[in-house]
Amino acid sequence: MPDVGVLSAHLLSGFQKELFTRLAEAGHEHLRPRHGAVMAYIARSGTRASELSERSGQHKQVVGTLIDELERLGYVTRQPDPADRRAKLVVPTDLGRDQMVQAQKIIADIETRLAQLVGPDRFAEFKAVFTEIARAH
Repeated sequence: MPDVGVLSAHLLSGFQKELFTRLAEAGHEHLRPRHGAVMAYIARSGTRASELSERSGQHKQVVGTLIDELERLGYVTRQPDPADRRAKLVVPTDLGRDQMVQAQKIIADIETRLAQLVGPDRFAEFKAVFTEIARAH
């Protein structure tokens, strides 16, 4: 039986392949899995880059590069943080918010299909255990 790392890698790979293929079909063909370090963690009202780094587990420089890419692609803008004018918020644009909506729908569809595969109770338990393990790691 494969170890947890191998199983996680296979699940992530298949999940990302389907998510980004379907996002491309929905008009977001320029996004890549690496952009998930920002887009999966950004709030609609905006999020500081340092928070995105912390949430995603990516180095601040990596997140900064991804924000630059997403800004060039039209998915986010940098705006002054109303709570601290010295700080900047990374805020999704209309295109970014559309991507977020599309991703939520696609992810819900993937999860529904997985739940049908193993049964809703087993899938819910899987998610609960997987979440517990991920938080402890």
